[in-house]
Amino acid sequence: MARLIYPFVIAFFALVTVGSAVAESQSPATVPWSAGENLEFTVSLADIPSGTGRLQVLDQETIRGRRVWRLHLNVKGGIPFYHIDFTDDSWMDVESLSSLHFEQNQVQAGKTTKRIYDIFPDRQIFHQFGKEEQQSVANPLDEASLFFFVRTLPLEVGKQYRFDNYYDPAANPVIVRVLRKDTIDVPAGRFATIVLQPSIKTNGLFSQGGHAEIWLSDDARRLLVQMKTHFYHISLGLYLRKFQYDSVRTTLSMRSR
Repeated sequence: MARLIYPFVIAFFALVTVGSAVAESQSPATVPWSAGENLEFTVSLADIPSGTGRLQVLDQETIRGRRVWRLHLNVKGGIPFYHIDFTDDSWMDVESLSSLHFEQNQVQAGKTTKRIYDIFPDRQIFHQFGKEEQQSVANPLDEASLFFFVRTLPLEVGKQYRFDNYYDPAANPVIVRVLRKDTIDVPAGRFATIVLQPSIKTNGLFSQGGHAEIWLSDDARRLLVQMKTHFYHISLGLYLRKFQYDSVRTTLSMRSR
């Protein structure tokens, strides 16, 4: 297995270090995040506080001559006879906000799964390492970059947003319903929020069967404050406890009441 992965690792790091002249010419899209954003969460499984989570914008890198955001999500926790530890890493084009590379590592109920994808928006193709190329879509998004893309939407209460940007066409359409506004208390404090219900035809965090709801801060930053879903038939909750932005750590509280 190590012999198979080693050439891929060499090729990937070659991709992220070439083409800087092209990357410098990009015009970044306006987004509500920046490098250094770091959200830390208390995680519950089956309504029992049992772990920690982290959502980060690590920095900008370069892949295939394109400047990208490096996004990172990790959730881990355990209760008797059940443990999860999953990580999503996404490399999202700063101009088009398309996903160019995606890595997923999961440990769930004793089973370990690793998936690595290269995504080519110009060719509308994606390639999972170890498999054949498959048809993709224009402006593709993976699980992690999809969440960040949603933060750029107007998010008007009562509206439903439908798009066909999930990188695997079989999982489209993606539906995001804006349910209501809500004021909630989490370990980091009290927040005015907008409540969304995303739905994708996958078995991930936003699967149709998971009935996920996410609470974003009702301000320009659209920070993830709380999430509740079902992940592999067990309830999973994330509750914001700390926030770091532009290397300044703070405990948040609701600014407007």
